[in-house]
Amino acid sequence: MAAVTAAMVKELRESTGAGMMDCKKALSNTDGDMDKAVEWLRENGLAKAAKKAGRIAAEGIVKTVIEGNKAAIVEVNSETDFVAKNADFQAYVAEVANQALTTTATDIDAFLAEKCATDESKTVAEELASKVAIIGENLKIRRFAQVEATNGFVADYIHMGGKIGVLVDVETDVDNEAIREMAKNVAMQAAALKPLYTTRAEVDQEYLAKETEIITAAAKNEKPDANDKIIEGMVKGRINKELKEICLVDQVYVKAEDGKQSVAQYVAEVAKANNANISIKSFVRFETGEGIEKKQEDFAAEVAAQLA
Repeated sequence: MAAVTAAMVKELRESTGAGMMDCKKALSNTDGDMDKAVEWLRENGLAKAAKKAGRIAAEGIVKTVIEGNKAAIVEVNSETDFVAKNADFQAYVAEVANQALTTTATDIDAFLAEKCATDESKTVAEELASKVAIIGENLKIRRFAQVEATNGFVADYIHMGGKIGVLVDVETDVDNEAIREMAKNVAMQAAALKPLYTTRAEVDQEYLAKETEIITAAAKNEKPDANDKIIEGMVKGRINKELKEICLVDQVYVKAEDGKQSVAQYVAEVAKANNANISIKSFVRFETGEGIEKKQEDFAAEVAAQLA
């Protein structure tokens, strides 16, 4: 049997998109014959990933997992909603989420390069390529995040089966059912109203300075005869209105009966009722396909693509 070299494995991997261990196995089974190895991979459904890699994957699901005071959230994309609802795909995303919970990787490239928790003979990227071959669509692990509560707990919320996922870090000295319900409601708020920041303290000062400059110019154009005090009041009011829209704790609480109570006021109300000190420290919100240009494809075409 011819010796299988690293260079041969690399060449086969680049030409087929198959995983490193699959390429090594193909070469071993074909006595190092490159053409026969490609055929072997194709016969075993492992040479499809490269052909699918350029196709847009903008569907999929967001998955959260919580263990103790630590949580993770991942977004894994597929080409169609049809596959996103597939049990095998959803089981795979759960595996990715579990790995994200314990990973030491700080970015997606490092995450893809580490050993797969369910099969250490492969990297995460190689396992992903195998799933592409099995499921039959381009798949992509797009992003992940970890949240760890130091003095409290992490709450999660999944909307519409994984279209949107949220994690919220809640700092509290009391942990009971009422406070857990409050945390879930805040997570739902983040899912519904898409805040950009948790509090005003997180807002970039350069952004605020630029917004102030733009709004000031607009106010002066609207009221050219107004004095500086009036203009300053107009600018302050408009900036405040904008911050109430983009900062989670400043948003109007969606379940507020009076339509005026802010999220911060709602949290304070629950804290008082439970004799607790509560603070919303941070949140992470993932929306499936957010920012990806999606292809237009109707359901019938989606089914036809699957049958093909």
